[in-house]
Amino acid sequence: MHYRLTFSHWIGCLIGVLVVVFSMVASELSHVHTRPIDFVCDSEARRMMNKVKDLQVEMVVCSAVDALPSNIKLPCIRIHKATWERKSVHEQRVEILLSLGTLAQDVRSARTLSQPGCGLTLLVRLEHSINNYLHVVRLLHIEGEQVEPQAELCLGQPSKDFGLVLKHFGLLLTGKLEWLIAEMAKRC
Repeated sequence: MHYRLTFSHWIGCLIGVLVVVFSMVASELSHVHTRPIDFVCDSEARRMMNKVKDLQVEMVVCSAVDALPSNIKLPCIRIHKATWERKSVHEQRVEILLSLGTLAQDVRSARTLSQPGCGLTLLVRLEHSINNYLHVVRLLHIEGEQVEPQAELCLGQPSKDFGLVLKHFGLLLTGKLEWLIAEMAKRC
């Protein structure tokens, strides 16, 4: 009996690791070559890079992410149009980078506290998606950018609700990031 339990546990861990590896590879194959210029000038490339809906679908069948092991600070997603438009493109970019960086750090922390399984897989995929956006936004060339402007970090409430985290991440992408891209796309 003890041998079967140990063997079953080993098989379960192995399957969990294989699922994580497969998910990471599959999520990367479609957009390995997304360049910043493609990201700005090609809305289809941005749409394909956005994995939030895929993660939301997978979340439905994974009860392990109902409650995350640690709080994640939600990015501010509300935009006051006049205030946002008064900000330079540099300031908008830095605000988005700060939000993505904080989100990535908190998801990484939750991932390290997670048990093997579908919850861990979803956190790994979310972290990878956030890091992809961080990478692309960091590489965006903004004319006249000399030094990094200062921006206030706006954070919403902390949450252990994976669905709410995904919702806020998606709204950050379709809100502030799309507004920044719309401004930058004028040069495409």
